[in-house]
Amino acid sequence: MVRGEVRRLRISRARRGGEQRGGRFAVIVQADELLALSTVLVAPTSRSAPPRSFRPVIELGGEITRVLIEQMTAVSTERLGDCAGRLNAHEMRAVDEALTVVLGL
Repeated sequence: MVRGEVRRLRISRARRGGEQRGGRFAVIVQADELLALSTVLVAPTSRSAPPRSFRPVIELGGEITRVLIEQMTAVSTERLGDCAGRLNAHEMRAVDEALTVVLGL
């Protein structure tokens, strides 16, 4: 597991407010140096979310999807499934820029 990898995310069925639900993927946004922890920071993806300046677009399985940086969360590594790919350098820069905006850095 490395930063920028896309993994299937097993999410809870208990949904609250605007949280995403259903089967989806997530991008690992946590620094590689901290991936040995029992939790990992991820940002879920969505093919149907409307465009926003803080939602970078990536290609996943030949389809365009958005990374929902504003819904970044910590999950147990046990909730991460198989690897579905890895972001390219351009996509990773877009994620980093969105993180800067969302976190006010």
